[in-house]
Amino acid sequence: MSQTTHTQRVFSGVQPTGGLTLGNYLGAVKRFVELQERDWETIYCVVDLHAVTVTWPGREKMAAATRELAAAFIACGLDPKRSILFNQSQVPAHTQLAWVFNCVARLGWANRMTQFKDKAGKNAEKASIGLYTYPALMAADILAYQATHVPVGEDQKQHLEFARDIAAKFNLDFDALDFFPLPEPLIEGAATRVMSLRDGTKKMSKSDPSDMSRINLTDDADTIARKIRKAKTDPEPLPETLEGLEERPEARNLVNIYAALAEVTPGAVMAEHGGQPFSAFKPALADLAVEKLSHIGTKMSELMADPAEIDRILGDGADRAAAIAEPVLDKTYELLGFIRSR
Repeated sequence: MSQTTHTQRVFSGVQPTGGLTLGNYLGAVKRFVELQERDWETIYCVVDLHAVTVTWPGREKMAAATRELAAAFIACGLDPKRSILFNQSQVPAHTQLAWVFNCVARLGWANRMTQFKDKAGKNAEKASIGLYTYPALMAADILAYQATHVPVGEDQKQHLEFARDIAAKFNLDFDALDFFPLPEPLIEGAATRVMSLRDGTKKMSKSDPSDMSRINLTDDADTIARKIRKAKTDPEPLPETLEGLEERPEARNLVNIYAALAEVTPGAVMAEHGGQPFSAFKPALADLAVEKLSHIGTKMSELMADPAEIDRILGDGADRAAAIAEPVLDKTYELLGFIRSR
């Protein structure tokens, strides 16, 4: 087999669990939109199959969360004509390839996955097999499109390594040379890990009982401004330098959020605002956050008012995704010696 030159292609997926926050936007969705500007193909997936590995929310909630996530992507600037946007369960190649990869991966690899241990906790015996084999399905999500790059957070880097291991072993075991590329991680951004507005040592999360701990993408301008103004800080003004933020998690979090929204470095934020009291810095951050975020909730409401149009967009994306994934699956089956009569 001759050496393969793979199309530069980005793939990423997000679970439809509802309630996207500023952390999701700055850590993932904003980067998805920016990647459209590069000379790469971009494929973004609502990974609804992954969403049932822990607790099924119910039919209506699952459908609503899938549409809400698709609406959020589009409202944030993702163009479904320039990128492929679809939900995972509409493309059967994901699950078909996942079974092959379950047979390629080794049990020892799966046993090293720390996220399973974190999610299963002390009740690992009661966890679903799907949660345990989650990394193999994630590998199938990526490799079904022979993706070369994957935007990931720190918590998913281990799963991407799992996908790379599967790709390398498949290529070796089935004399496939470099049929599957070894996807590279994309980890960028000033605030890829956004912390709670009430506790700078904890990640911003939709599961936090306090709605004041986060900015939701559905929040209106007044709500965004109020949450920024009431964000927890310490009594001292901002330090003059970045080094002064090291032992001040709440101040560091607000500076990082400002930097990510303004698309500048934290150092640039400190050069402009260092030494200011929070009574001056917070209003500046609130104005910036309203400018950058408030239109998202408005656009999401407009999109969610027409669920049939969202379904049409997802269906069109699934057709385009399948056109890429099906030939990859066909070649995989050919390499395995599976006979297909069609």
